[in-house]
Amino acid sequence: MRRTARRRAARVEPGPAGRGAPPRRPRAVVLLSGGLDSSTCLAVARADGFEPHCLSVDYGQRHRAELAAARAVARALGAADHRVVKVDLSGFGGSALTDAAIAVPKGRRPAAMAREIPVTYVPARNTVLLALALAHAEVIDARAIYVGVNAIDYSGYPDCRPEFLRAFERLARLATRAGVGGRPLALRAPLLRLSKAKIVRLGARLGVPFRLTRSCYDPVGGGACGRCDACQLRRQGFEGAGVADPTRYARAARGVT
Repeated sequence: MRRTARRRAARVEPGPAGRGAPPRRPRAVVLLSGGLDSSTCLAVARADGFEPHCLSVDYGQRHRAELAAARAVARALGAADHRVVKVDLSGFGGSALTDAAIAVPKGRRPAAMAREIPVTYVPARNTVLLALALAHAEVIDARAIYVGVNAIDYSGYPDCRPEFLRAFERLARLATRAGVGGRPLALRAPLLRLSKAKIVRLGARLGVPFRLTRSCYDPVGGGACGRCDACQLRRQGFEGAGVADPTRYARAARGVT
């Protein structure tokens, strides 16, 4: 019986990470802001079988609570790694999110959000963030980058459109050693065509801890303002999905539609 046991043990082939170990999951860099969409995107990357490595960017945003939210979400969803990189875009200004002298728009109607580019647009932000994610992905040999942009509830941002993502993916093939070497990284935007309600339903199914996420552009006393574009889209998403909204809104915003 001992000889039989030895024969059976000999048939076990060592895995790539060591004898008998399971193969390592492919890595993906996930851009994580700490908001509803990026947190759901992280859950999707994990469900797709990737080992998620999260990247958050401190770009001088006024709603800095989202960075703490990103750390909490990364831990809760089991990210393999979470890094925060500082690139201060407030030195350029030009956005209500990076310049305290510019007021965050409140109470805009959905039609206005889709029709015009708001002052909460941060010039070239997604280009900068994706470039950082691309660099990180090359260093850790990741096979994909996940970004939670959305072309339906996108508040008029030009760098959330599918044509922008296609252009950046082409750039990544030309500008990286991996791309030139025949191993281009995939740029994945799994929420691109989903309504906010569908994103909430997807996140609920994948176990996203919504209570940890932060979306508000202009927090009031530790709570969400309830009236900026991000708050309105978030609130409508939970209502449309039929999922309880755990967001703590400022007292004055309660009941605002």
